[in-house]
Amino acid sequence: MSNEIEIGRGKRATKAYSLDDVAIVPNRRTRDPKDVSVSWQIDAFQFETPFIGAPMDSVTSPATAIALGKLGGLGVLNLEGLWTRYEDSEKVLEEIAGLNSEAATRNDPKITAKLQEIYSAPIQAELITSRLAEIRESGVVVAGSLTPQRTQEFYRTVVAAGVDIFVIRGTTVSAEHVSKTTEPLNLKQFIYELDVPVIVGGAAGYTPAMHLMRTGAAGVLVGFGGGASSTTRRTLGIHAPMATAIADVAAARRDYIEESGGRYVHVIADGGLGNSGDIVKAIAMGADAVMLGTALARAEEAPGAGYHWGMEAVHEVSPRGDRARVGTVGSLENVLYGPSRETNGTSNLVGALRRSMATTGYSKLKEFQRVDVVLSPYESDRF
Repeated sequence: MSNEIEIGRGKRATKAYSLDDVAIVPNRRTRDPKDVSVSWQIDAFQFETPFIGAPMDSVTSPATAIALGKLGGLGVLNLEGLWTRYEDSEKVLEEIAGLNSEAATRNDPKITAKLQEIYSAPIQAELITSRLAEIRESGVVVAGSLTPQRTQEFYRTVVAAGVDIFVIRGTTVSAEHVSKTTEPLNLKQFIYELDVPVIVGGAAGYTPAMHLMRTGAAGVLVGFGGGASSTTRRTLGIHAPMATAIADVAAARRDYIEESGGRYVHVIADGGLGNSGDIVKAIAMGADAVMLGTALARAEEAPGAGYHWGMEAVHEVSPRGDRARVGTVGSLENVLYGPSRETNGTSNLVGALRRSMATTGYSKLKEFQRVDVVLSPYESDRF
């Protein structure tokens, strides 16, 4: 059955759904939440939760990467961020948090200009080494992220520093990037030559995800233009509704297992997961784990001090994001495990996931990917 609709005589489009458009349906069986496991394993690394701290300066610092690791998650440090540009990055973060906006909306050209200025400082290889060493000394899993544009320049430094999981993250990452002026990163060769698992993305559909899986990636990030701090949809007109994107990439994972003779590639939802309901539905649509930005930026320990922004916001030519005020709801432990005083799904994220799985009768994450979902009428009326 075709999912295409006619926009006009000269253009047809595939209908896609966001996480707001779907809802999970309880089954005949329920479980005790204490009997539910939300553990996740990628390669040789086992985690108590499927939560990954996004490589964003407002979310993951060396300290919060350590704290998240000790609480059962994985923190990914942005190796092109403030931590590798400034020795005293805390002072710079205080300056960003203290920027006053005179604009009526989040779009403040003066703040954008200041962010661009701050991030124009060069990346220092020795700071990459020292920041990753700080995380490693704590005994948690070490993960660092570079964009495809910087990977060739700094990956040797990252690997030498002892990273456990290497993340290549961009707005969109393809296995077949074409350029007439620069030599593109050969993902397949690069991943083959590394001795550590690589997570790559984002991808927003079946075909690009399948190509990334064929490079040998251990995981594929799903998402494009989502999140509280992104304006990619407004600036570029590109957006991938997450429910459909995750389901499409999960289908690629299923077909790749058969194609490769059993190799499993993890699907990691990345973007637009601001509350526990979004997280639950992302896994229900087929994600193995979730990469969280806004949800963790609300923690008291988050380096953004109640603000949230991504690298898209500091692009020197085409900024596609804002410094967004997200506030704080409690400690990182409260955000993950409660107790919660919030009724909007911004804290006790693990507890909410456990309860949803228990309510629908599933005890493991991979089983929960099979849960029944429906289109929510009150949301679908918008179409």
